[in-house]
Amino acid sequence: MRYLTLILIMLFSLQYGHAQIHELGLVLGGSNFIGDVGSTKYIAPNNLAFGGIYKWNRSPRHSYRFSLLFTDLEGIDNKSDDPSRIERDYEFNSSITELSLGIEYTFLDFDLHAGGSVSTPYIATGVTVANYDDFYFNASGRIEAGEGSKWAYGIPIALGYKTTIATQFILAFEIGARYTFSDKLDGSIPEDKDLRPTLSFGNTNNNDWYMFTGITLTYTFGRNPCFCAN
Repeated sequence: MRYLTLILIMLFSLQYGHAQIHELGLVLGGSNFIGDVGSTKYIAPNNLAFGGIYKWNRSPRHSYRFSLLFTDLEGIDNKSDDPSRIERDYEFNSSITELSLGIEYTFLDFDLHAGGSVSTPYIATGVTVANYDDFYFNASGRIEAGEGSKWAYGIPIALGYKTTIATQFILAFEIGARYTFSDKLDGSIPEDKDLRPTLSFGNTNNNDWYMFTGITLTYTFGRNPCFCAN
């Protein structure tokens, strides 16, 4: 929560810079889960992910961003390369709604007011909160969905490349990892502490991750502030 508070203070305390422009658009791609169930591959999108994104470009080198993402996280042991997981044969599928707030840095100047085509690689980070289906491992040896949902906080780390494709449109390709502060997305740790010694499985020392691989298409609007004298 201290990390989120710091970002919010930065958002509202900084003065207007020399380049102010807004971006609003769509996110489309795929997601995959990295945890105690399913494939151990890091980049292997297996479910559709989609949502929206807003960026406020504070300078040619950094911008603040907010995104809303919807996807399913799927873990299926028999699709893993690990023989022990294949033999175990667990699986789950969870609907995820993710809110993300963060900052994006470009490796090159990305000045949309300079005219002409502009492109650059970038890196982004911040804080995420994800709402996911509550799962638990039952006494019969299967993972079952509960009646409610849970929240997991995390840190996104994304690498991307963006370029202008028209006067007011920007296309970007992005690969992002979400490290969560939870090991419960796949039901490997029961919520009830009394059941954890008997019903926990997998590596309880590693938290869950999930990945997003896809594109964003944003429409730009706004302009540099004018400090002209009347």
